[in-house]
Amino acid sequence: MTGRDENGDDGRRVGRRSRALRTVGIVLAGAVVLGVGAVGWAYWHLSDNIKSVDINNALGDDRPPRAMTTPSPSASVSAPPLPTEALNILVLGSDSRSGEENQELGGGSSTGARSDTAMVVHLDAGRTGATIVSIPRDTLVTRPSCPLPSGGSTEVAYTSMFNNAYAIGGPVCAVKTVESITNIRMDHYIEIDFSGFAKLVDALGGVTVTTDEDIDDEDSHLRLDAGTHHLDGQQALALARTRHGIGDGSDLGRIGLQQKLVKALLDQISTAGLLADPARLYRVADAVTGSLTTDTGLDSLSELMRLGQSLRGLSSDAVRTVTMPVVPAASDRNRVVAEEPEASELWESLR
Repeated sequence: MTGRDENGDDGRRVGRRSRALRTVGIVLAGAVVLGVGAVGWAYWHLSDNIKSVDINNALGDDRPPRAMTTPSPSASVSAPPLPTEALNILVLGSDSRSGEENQELGGGSSTGARSDTAMVVHLDAGRTGATIVSIPRDTLVTRPSCPLPSGGSTEVAYTSMFNNAYAIGGPVCAVKTVESITNIRMDHYIEIDFSGFAKLVDALGGVTVTTDEDIDDEDSHLRLDAGTHHLDGQQALALARTRHGIGDGSDLGRIGLQQKLVKALLDQISTAGLLADPARLYRVADAVTGSLTTDTGLDSLSELMRLGQSLRGLSSDAVRTVTMPVVPAASDRNRVVAEEPEASELWESLR
């Protein structure tokens, strides 16, 4: 009797508590495993989204020198040291990806591709400032001989429209052409397509832009009164593509709108509180990586994160946006050529 009392009710309660604790432990362990698995899957998915081109291998050593390394600024214990060299990135916005989404948004055909937006992004050593130089797509340039993915190379082309470099030889030729006209080495290459840009803006909750004049462009289907507007992804893309509804209808007017949009996006990203909202952060990352083509130096999530972390202290106020100085071409008033010596002086200031 005594033995039953000592091991009966109390024993059963201890047994039940033990089984309950084991059950909780199993559930917690499962949650941890599932959580780690989910993070691992998300990391793999985002990295797998990114497409890349081995530009360094394609171009070899016949390129401008890399930027010089400068003394490293002091870093806090909690933050990694800032980069010690300037960085130059060629950023293209293109309609190169065929598909229903891009077609609906005005993308190119499945048989062709164009670089509708070209910007050289110069990040200062220490990442305290940046200069974004837009190159008008209608600029007439000497396109150098470019290696082709299928073998062989293109012929040198004189007075060729700048954006033909991408159409003829893809990212490799776009990079080589930019390097030939700037004498600046492009350390990295980033390309984002139409649908990806629209998805990014939507994932950020839209973007607020102020326009100085009314916009009514039949080609981009955008109609806005002068003033401040909060745009969704499709509207923001239309703004980036607008040229005929403003100013003189040239590419220079569109570049001005694109530069406004870039700064507005920087402000939106800095105030979006992404780190406090993992689900939203994932949507933004998925939108970006799903539409991205980079060089092989940026084709992983870790490399993109490292670049992003180095820019953590860079505000839109520290970003200067300019356009390569151009004048109308004598041979075709609908085209432009670099204005000298102003264009060369601009590129020299970024070396």
